[in-house]
Amino acid sequence: MRNEAEPGGRSLLHVALVEPEIHPNTGNIARLCAANDLRLHLVGALGFRIDDRAIRRAGLDYWPHVDLRRWSDLEEMGCNLPGTRLFYFSTKADRSYTEVQYRRGDVLVFGPESRGLPEQLLREHGEQALRIPMRSSHVRSLNLATAVAIAVYEALRQLESADI
Repeated sequence: MRNEAEPGGRSLLHVALVEPEIHPNTGNIARLCAANDLRLHLVGALGFRIDDRAIRRAGLDYWPHVDLRRWSDLEEMGCNLPGTRLFYFSTKADRSYTEVQYRRGDVLVFGPESRGLPEQLLREHGEQALRIPMRSSHVRSLNLATAVAIAVYEALRQLESADI
């Protein structure tokens, strides 16, 4: 597992998980990132361990292929990714994720499973706060790994069609 927190390199896209709490979600997102050569940023305290022993015990053989970076907070991550745009995904945002023209190097930011990103952060970055619409009012939110996959594949679809 690559775990050095160095700047550099222009990933096609970045996925950032702020204080993820549920290890299977993070594992699924890590696999998604490995499958698409995307950099995964884990920000803040984790609700689980990701050391080599824990990964081996879980049999997660794709982790060596995850381009992983760890950051203490979003500010530190942002300082190490100059010139990138950050998009903050939340059920509380007004703007749909499909209204954005994604660009190479964009960072898709997702909050903890139990509470999402702080409302203050969403207010400060209103134009960059995005939601994935849901038709039913009976469901509060999508599973984190599902939401990340939806956002990643929309951004990749746009970037790939722009390359044609």
